[in-house]
Amino acid sequence: MTSLVAIHGFVWAHAPELTDLWVEAWRRAMPGIDFDARRPWFVERLRQLESQGVAIRCAFDAATGAMSGFVTVDPQTGDLDQIAVAPAAQGTGAAAALIAEARRLSPGRLRLDVNAGNPRALAFYRREGFRKVGDGVNPRSGLPVLAMEWTAD
Repeated sequence: MTSLVAIHGFVWAHAPELTDLWVEAWRRAMPGIDFDARRPWFVERLRQLESQGVAIRCAFDAATGAMSGFVTVDPQTGDLDQIAVAPAAQGTGAAAALIAEARRLSPGRLRLDVNAGNPRALAFYRREGFRKVGDGVNPRSGLPVLAMEWTAD
């Protein structure tokens, strides 16, 4: 498990690093999609989430000070819109730390959509206690997604 300096609230000074991390993580997970072309959409999505009161939290690696991942969660609804971990930090516990932070912010319920073709993410969410609650389609990619939920009960 990685040792994290801390999980901090997002500040816009970290937007370039966070956006690079998002592109790199998704490029690895879904190489057939041009995530570089989606940078403007992602930055606008962060602005939109922030304006809606969604919490954006970033994890930083103790050894390098680099951002190792981030999560967005709406404390009112438990909706987890974005989570990404830098490829170099995958398998280190960074994702589990971010989910723990999301649970702290929304202690009763977390809900997310995960790409059905992402077996690594599916296995992670199942280990974290999420269960499938529905099926859908990602409106941007057209790919199938699974709705997954964790509840405190």
